[in-house]
Amino acid sequence: MKVTDHIKKANGKTLFSFEVIPPQKGKNIQDLYNNIDPLMEFKPPFIDVTTSREEYVYVDKGDGLLEKRITRMRPGTVGICASIMHKYKVDAIPHLLCGGFTKEETEYVLVDCHYLGIDNVVALRGDARKDESYFIPTKDGNAYASELVQQISNLNKGQYLHDDIKVEHNYDFCVGVAGYPEKHMEAPSLTTDLKRLKAKVDAGADYVVTQMFFDNQKYFDFVAKAREIGITIPIIPGIKPLAVKRHLQILPQVFKIDLPETLIEAVEGCKDNKAVRQVGIEFAIQQSKELRDAGVPFLHYYSMGKSDNVQAIASALF
Repeated sequence: MKVTDHIKKANGKTLFSFEVIPPQKGKNIQDLYNNIDPLMEFKPPFIDVTTSREEYVYVDKGDGLLEKRITRMRPGTVGICASIMHKYKVDAIPHLLCGGFTKEETEYVLVDCHYLGIDNVVALRGDARKDESYFIPTKDGNAYASELVQQISNLNKGQYLHDDIKVEHNYDFCVGVAGYPEKHMEAPSLTTDLKRLKAKVDAGADYVVTQMFFDNQKYFDFVAKAREIGITIPIIPGIKPLAVKRHLQILPQVFKIDLPETLIEAVEGCKDNKAVRQVGIEFAIQQSKELRDAGVPFLHYYSMGKSDNVQAIASALF
């Protein structure tokens, strides 16, 4: 079922969803199931599954020669989505990236998704590789998320890249995109970033999931400004419970977000990360309650491979 249909069916009730990261190469999928199992009691209509782009490693071939090889640290997202759907009977949503994929490769991924009965995808530009100072589009790939959304929209209309194919069942993907309440780190202003979000919506996006934030007012302001420029699709808040003291430095540095002073002071007063994790849970519960009371369609949690804190938060809310 489409995410937008889940929202309509809920009739204004706030639903629970979360995002998982595929286990690293070499690990068993049971590691992922162990993360998901405790959260299924809260009946999530969908589970997001992230995608990792390629990285490069250099293999010493001797005599001063290095061979450049492409590697991916995590197994295929689409296969994992199929496994989740089969095991839990919920919708699983793969993330699709511009970076690291040609348009042809993207089309093949979408063909696989359609074949497997996957109704939703999240279209993202993706991050730069670790060896890049800034994002460089893949040759013959989409340079922007809006272009990726447009490719998916075209396929929904039966328009393949090269082939004229008559199909019995049309593609009908529901497309999610990212939104940034505190603006994308590369955007010169929030207004500019909202215009880029509007371009994704105009290309065919059906709903928005935000980057993590810790100040609800920034989410409320973001939604209000989005509505002012004609963005009418659902905007789902993304929530990450703070878990370790290092997050005070890592999250602002990596995601260019602000943390409330009350949260900073509470974390700095903790003796160890166990105490920090509890502070993160309590803060996220209060944050979630305010968002739920405001009528958000979903509370979407970034579990980051560990679900005990998300389970504690959901237990207080659902």
